[in-house]
Amino acid sequence: MSKHMLHQAGPATVRAHVVAVLISYNPGPLGEQLAALAPQVERVVVVDNGSRADVLARVQEAAASYDAEVVALGQNAGIAAATNVGIERARELGTTHVLLSDQDSVAAPNMVDTLLAGMATDPAIGAAGPLPAEDREGGDELVYVARAWAPKRAYPEELAQPILDVAFLIASGCLISMDALRRVGLMRSQMFIDHVDLEWGLRARAAGFRLVCVPAARLHHSLGDDVVMLPGRAQPVHVHGPIRNYYILRNTIIMVRRGIMPWRWRVRYTWWAGKYVAFNALLAGRGKERRHMLRRGLGDGFRGRLGRIGHEF
Repeated sequence: MSKHMLHQAGPATVRAHVVAVLISYNPGPLGEQLAALAPQVERVVVVDNGSRADVLARVQEAAASYDAEVVALGQNAGIAAATNVGIERARELGTTHVLLSDQDSVAAPNMVDTLLAGMATDPAIGAAGPLPAEDREGGDELVYVARAWAPKRAYPEELAQPILDVAFLIASGCLISMDALRRVGLMRSQMFIDHVDLEWGLRARAAGFRLVCVPAARLHHSLGDDVVMLPGRAQPVHVHGPIRNYYILRNTIIMVRRGIMPWRWRVRYTWWAGKYVAFNALLAGRGKERRHMLRRGLGDGFRGRLGRIGHEF
């Protein structure tokens, strides 16, 4: 994107300012990510979530090469809290839009321009995301459309549309207007990690904003998890580590119990949580450790206990 792109929003032309917020946690080299982002935005802010000293030094060196700013938190505050720190810094810089990114994602050329153009079609659009494709064989295209019973992957014919309304947007590659953030609020930091983007998306839609995917905008994305294919299932199952089993199950239960979802979604997510527990407790490796973390996640979910469990992941 040009450093000062004119962004059409309704009948008036306004100047869009975009700051990218990239979250890092003991990353590999960030040169490719920064090289892709820096020409498309006015500033890149790297929020480092407690990387080791030697890794942080490499992050700072890479950032300096692209005139990016590094905010070092000194501890693992979680994805949600780190994102909020980046958003607040972007607000201080006077941005109109924040682009969220992570160390596992590389923006395609003109991704930000394309997202801005998509958002310009309707002032009710609060956030837009690209088509994120995993860089591995059998990788998912992570776009979720609101169905009757739950968010589900978009069909190919839906992804052929110029703009597609979605249930929520995965955080990486998501372009959010500051107006939407003012009205919806920041990420819920107590969730720490997992379902943070889903929870914010539910609040945004409840506030009357549209969330859209702009399939012409592309993002190369790697979740970093192992995947397995189960009989009778077309999409791969992502296998997270045991500590992530805790957060995913806990946060799912808390969202279901809070009533933030439509009732049909609450039924479906409850059913999904049961399948998630069964698969990870019985079929995935490190079964004893997983069962322990799943029990804790189940208990904390029903108690409504949020925050960090106290482990590195």
